[in-house]
Amino acid sequence: MENKQISDRVIERLPKYYRYLKDLCNSQIQRVSSKTISKALNITASQVRQDLSHFGGFGQTGIGYDTEYLKNVMQEILGINKPHVAIVIGGGRIGQALISYKGFADENVFVKAVFDIETEHLKSVTGVEVYNVSSLEEYLSKNHVDIAIISVQKEFAEKLAKRVVDAGVKSIWNFAPIDLNFDGGVVCENINMSESLMRLIYKAHQS
Repeated sequence: MENKQISDRVIERLPKYYRYLKDLCNSQIQRVSSKTISKALNITASQVRQDLSHFGGFGQTGIGYDTEYLKNVMQEILGINKPHVAIVIGGGRIGQALISYKGFADENVFVKAVFDIETEHLKSVTGVEVYNVSSLEEYLSKNHVDIAIISVQKEFAEKLAKRVVDAGVKSIWNFAPIDLNFDGGVVCENINMSESLMRLIYKAHQS
């Protein structure tokens, strides 16, 4: 897949395309038009065609797109056609919910370990290894990790994220209520649930 600069707005729509195409494939629908995609995702058909044109020519006029092929292309574009190993730092309620989420495996993401300052409450957590956060660097020196998921209190997030970045992890998925940003090819996705809730309430009041 050709590596070229794609706008953030297009990138934000790619998972929506993939999810919709996956649903179509599960329903054994073999072809879909840009018009049908546009109605399902509430975007214009011309925007659909423009977005997909960044990555090649996939459709045929009057015939539409091959759903299975386009879904596989989306997997490759998004990078979820190969497995990614993740760890969770912070074993509170959010961390445990993320560990328990079964949908990660569908996107080829596998949580292998959880780290916390205390581990007693995590002994009942199944499917992952449990470590004290003091052993974080030792673990990272012995195990390949693609994604570090940060789910700690605000005051600890930046220091812990720096530790995993210094150990060579290049992707941070941050659930702490603080934006994390790093240079040197490190990618951070900041998920602030309070901000999302406030946007929802604002929109509800405006409607």
